[in-house]
Amino acid sequence: MSRIQQFNAAVGVKITNGVSTMWCAYAFSAIALVSLPQTLASGNLITIVSWLAQTFLQLVLLSIIMVGQDVQAKSTEQKINETHEASLAEFELAKNARANAALELQELKEIAKALHARIVAGDTN
Repeated sequence: MSRIQQFNAAVGVKITNGVSTMWCAYAFSAIALVSLPQTLASGNLITIVSWLAQTFLQLVLLSIIMVGQDVQAKSTEQKINETHEASLAEFELAKNARANAALELQELKEIAKALHARIVAGDTN
């Protein structure tokens, strides 16, 4: 990555981190509300709808949506980590079970060998 790309990425991350906060949403709400009295005083329905859609909703919802996405991403990351930890624990259990099964198989082979030797020797007790 070039220095310009690194710089652009760093600026983008800083701006995203700043805009994706509820404090930013509150600030955007306050900024949008400054023009509300004049918009309502106009009495023009198109102007009021435009203010609502273009000024308030777009400006404020941008930050709120980003906050929500951040919360969802953290929740997903936590679930992934929990699933990974559970998978590792199950893997260890399976590995231990396999090792125990190998030991038990070895013991059974030794018992079978001893029984075979006794049978061959004619010892049936």
